[in-house]
Amino acid sequence: MQEAAIKLLIVEDDPGLQRQLRWSFEGCEVVVASDFATAQAELDRFAPAVVTLDLGLPPDPGGTSEGFRLLDEILNRAPDTKVIVVTGHNDRHNAVRAVGRGAYDFFEKPIDPDLLGMTVQRAARLAHLEQEYRRLASAVSESPFGELIAVSPQMLEVCRSIEKLAPTDVTTLVLGESGTGKEVLVRILHQLSNRASRRLVAINCAAIPDALLESELFGYEKGAFTGAVKTTRGKIEVADRGILFLDEIGDLPMSLQSKLLRFLQERVIERIGGRQEIPVDVRVVCATHQDLPKLIEAGRFREDLYYRINEATIHVPPLRERRDDAVVLARAFLSRFAAQHRKPVKTFSRQALAIVEAYRWPGNVRELENRVKRAVVMADGREITAEDLELAQIEIEEIPFDLREVRELSEMRAIKRAIHHSDRNLSRAAELLGITRPTLYNLMRKYEIPT
Repeated sequence: MQEAAIKLLIVEDDPGLQRQLRWSFEGCEVVVASDFATAQAELDRFAPAVVTLDLGLPPDPGGTSEGFRLLDEILNRAPDTKVIVVTGHNDRHNAVRAVGRGAYDFFEKPIDPDLLGMTVQRAARLAHLEQEYRRLASAVSESPFGELIAVSPQMLEVCRSIEKLAPTDVTTLVLGESGTGKEVLVRILHQLSNRASRRLVAINCAAIPDALLESELFGYEKGAFTGAVKTTRGKIEVADRGILFLDEIGDLPMSLQSKLLRFLQERVIERIGGRQEIPVDVRVVCATHQDLPKLIEAGRFREDLYYRINEATIHVPPLRERRDDAVVLARAFLSRFAAQHRKPVKTFSRQALAIVEAYRWPGNVRELENRVKRAVVMADGREITAEDLELAQIEIEEIPFDLREVRELSEMRAIKRAIHHSDRNLSRAAELLGITRPTLYNLMRKYEIPT
């Protein structure tokens, strides 16, 4: 994004500081307001991407009431605008209050134009990315993949597999831990398949008692058992010319596994109490969180059935193995639930985002969704905190974004690792690092690593 494209509104009542800021941002499209009414008018007319806001505005230049009133007005009228609050020296308390109410960042006077310029550019870049995300989200809302939120390489590979398998009639096994989104992927596969105009019929093999599961799958004839007052089709028959989704196939009782195997081989069924073979044209997709080869070893799952349902396999990685997805998912859930519950929550605190990225999420996407939903409902301000997520007790090491800090952190870790591997033999450590011993000494002094 070019700096010239940034639309910046400067809200400042000091004429001298107004001129300084105008000069600092001469490459941007800048307008200036010195009070609440003017700022409000420019907000509607100019539609800035970024606002720098001095909290001390007339008629209360020595206080913050007018500044906070304008901050709330901006966030209500233009919630996508990034507000950078400018505060007096040693007024960190009000700065933190402003960020808690929804400001993007804060800056203390006296202002460093270069640092403020970098902050404005980052804020404008974020506003642009959010706008682009909404545009793309709107464009793909009708796409089968619109329901799926994924940016990690692992999940993009899963999407490619679904695109390849969807047009076929291959019996597919979807494997993954509970809560990873297996059912969502099956719905997408159905929408992309040649059977999309027909039904997707799902049955959870773990949720139905064994005594009822056979009749649910295969149906029954009138009078087949007490209570069978009419002939009823089973799920397999209902799914004719569509897709049958057998969720938690690992929980299918052994007594039904042989009957399911015969159906997969012959593509005909017999209702309970019936003698007529009924041909069924259906594609079968199965899913489970269990280790089927281990169930086979334990004698709880038929090996021949395993190979029948496993013509093609999709492995869905747990959320802890696709950390890139966690933050994106959390933001998407935040937007959805804030709109659904009409809450003013707009963002996560930095600590909350760091925890979302670092936490292992044993319950996977389902746990993340539930925690964000509860946090949105319980949050008091515009920002979700680690406490709102009930994850404040998690200890994390925040990874910086500044490239210089990242390089230095990696360098320091490499030096410490080399020293440990060489049993504190610094000549050997220098060899492992590919540097001279004097260079190693200089780096150790720089990072305060004891010799």
